[in-house]
Amino acid sequence: MIKQTPSTASFKVNKVAQQGSLSVHVADQLEALITQGKVAVGDKLPTENSLCESFGVSRTVIREAITHLKSLGLVETRRGVGTSVLRSSKLKALPAERINPTTVEDILHLLELRLTLEPAAAELAALRYDEEDRQRLEFQHQAFANAYETKSQAREEDYLFHFAIATATKNPFFQSFYEQWSQSVIPRAKLLSNDINPLSSQRYLERVQEEHVQILNAILCRDGNAAREMMRQHLGRARDTYAQYRDLK
Repeated sequence: MIKQTPSTASFKVNKVAQQGSLSVHVADQLEALITQGKVAVGDKLPTENSLCESFGVSRTVIREAITHLKSLGLVETRRGVGTSVLRSSKLKALPAERINPTTVEDILHLLELRLTLEPAAAELAALRYDEEDRQRLEFQHQAFANAYETKSQAREEDYLFHFAIATATKNPFFQSFYEQWSQSVIPRAKLLSNDINPLSSQRYLERVQEEHVQILNAILCRDGNAAREMMRQHLGRARDTYAQYRDLK
C-alpha cells in the first residue's frame, strides 16, 4: 500500500546554487533522503510543484533528477499516483558479471588518464565549438540514444560522442588522443560478451546516457565550468563502478 506524500514542512532540502548541474544536486539530495531512511519505502515524493519550490529549480531539473533516481532503482513513477520510493538502497548498475583482474586494472589506468584530460576537453569544447561541431555533437548523442534503445552496448556510439567533444576543442592533440585509442578508450570495449549482464548493463547505460545529456547541455550552453564538472563526474562514476570489480570474487 502506498503511503501518503510527506508534507513540505517535513521534507527538508536545500535550494541548489546556480553552478554545475542542478539536476545532479537535486538527485544527490533526494538519494540521500531515501538511502538514509528519511523518506521511507512506500512513501511518495512531494509533487513536482512542491519539489520545484523546495529546491528553487524548474520542472525540467526535477524530472531529470527523478529519471536518475529511477536508473538507480530507488523510485518508480505511475500515472495518477506520482513518484514512490521502491527501495532504500541502490541497485547495482554494473556492466558485467565479472571482469578479469588484469582488465580491471587496464580500465582503471585508462580512466585515470582520461580524468586528467577530458574535463579540460569538455571545457574547451564549450568555449570553442562551431555550428558544424554542434551538429556533430547532437548527431552522435542521438546515435548513442538510438543504440541504447535497441539494447546495444553502444561502444562505437559512446566513442564517437567523446571524439566529437575532442574535435570541438579545436586542439588537434585532443583529437589525436582519441584517434590513437579508438574504441578501446571505452571500458566496455574490453569486456567479454559472455560476462555481460544484460539487465544491469542496460541500467548502467541508462546512467551513461543521462550523463551524456548533462555534458552536452553544458557544452551547448557554452558553460565551460559546468562542462568540465559534468565530464569529471561522468568519468569519476565510471572509475568508481569499475573499481568495485576489485572486491568481487
